[in-house]
Amino acid sequence: MPIDDLQQAAQKIAGFLNTLNKLGGLRLKYRITAGDGVHDPQGIEARQIYVELGGPDVPLVVQHNGELLRSLETLAVQMLRLEHHEHDLVSFDAANFKALRAQELRLAAETAAEKVRQTGMPYSFPPMNSRERRLLHLACRSLQGVETASVGEGQERFLVVYPEGKTNLPVAPQFKPRGFGRR
Repeated sequence: MPIDDLQQAAQKIAGFLNTLNKLGGLRLKYRITAGDGVHDPQGIEARQIYVELGGPDVPLVVQHNGELLRSLETLAVQMLRLEHHEHDLVSFDAANFKALRAQELRLAAETAAEKVRQTGMPYSFPPMNSRERRLLHLACRSLQGVETASVGEGQERFLVVYPEGKTNLPVAPQFKPRGFGRR
């Protein structure tokens, strides 16, 4: 379902980002594109609003695998009261992070598929968000001799690359490394 009033939605997002800069002490510039011109060149997102962030605090936004970038996107989606299946209608990016991450995941999928074909054993990726798992599923779809499945629940959900026709093989999840001093 499309966003009813794209201009009003874009204004809400602009107000949110202005408040974030003012009260949060961030130094972010932004360009919001709504409607025509927001087509995702990779064809992954059905976005209607695209927010490109720039400025001195972009490194902060993309560090830790883009956690703050995804958080800003999530807050904007919630602010617009979009349903869960509509979350890809709004997309935030900074320093071309998403395209670079998609390329990184494609390479990881190719490497995992090659390992699975050579060993005949499934390969488990560490837990990741649904968008990244989707990118891996899409990348593996075009690769010969493998198939994928998402396993687990919530934040512990991860993707497994199986030899074709052998999704019954047991798998163990990889765990995200934890930082020093965290328990």
